[in-house]
Amino acid sequence: MNLSVKKLTLLSMLIALSVVGRVVFTFIPNVQPTTAIIIITSLFLGPIYGVVVAAFSAILSNLVMGMGLWTIGQIIAWGLIGLLSGVLRKYRERIPVLVLAIYAVFCGFLYGFVISVPLYLFSGKFLAYYIAGLPFDMSHAIGNGAFFLILYPILRLLFLKNLTIAK
Repeated sequence: MNLSVKKLTLLSMLIALSVVGRVVFTFIPNVQPTTAIIIITSLFLGPIYGVVVAAFSAILSNLVMGMGLWTIGQIIAWGLIGLLSGVLRKYRERIPVLVLAIYAVFCGFLYGFVISVPLYLFSGKFLAYYIAGLPFDMSHAIGNGAFFLILYPILRLLFLKNLTIAK
């Protein structure tokens, strides 16, 4: 990953937006713009940049919200979303925004599933934990769709103004 000052600045801004957005929306359980920002970053800059935003967003926001073993799960879940979204990068212009928003909703459930897997490794009780968490996954998923629809047009303009970065 070749980081110019311009790319580093853009990446820092996206991480800051993600962290501040996550902290500001703590009053609504599981609703925050982090996942949508990771998806949009990966769609325009590629999977590695999405993973970087994912890792730093989890670590820095958890410095405010509370650090724990779950931080590793968040890095893995959001990193996986960044990687998957980066695969869609070359098809980004051909996929309707509404379909991408539905994908963002799906990523809310994917995140919840990935976060739930380590509990099975520690306790052997995956299904009960996963089912109990579905309402939270639903709010995360719906929030992802809403934040994606709000942030995509704004961040798209930012990325397209910096065409050398977004290619």
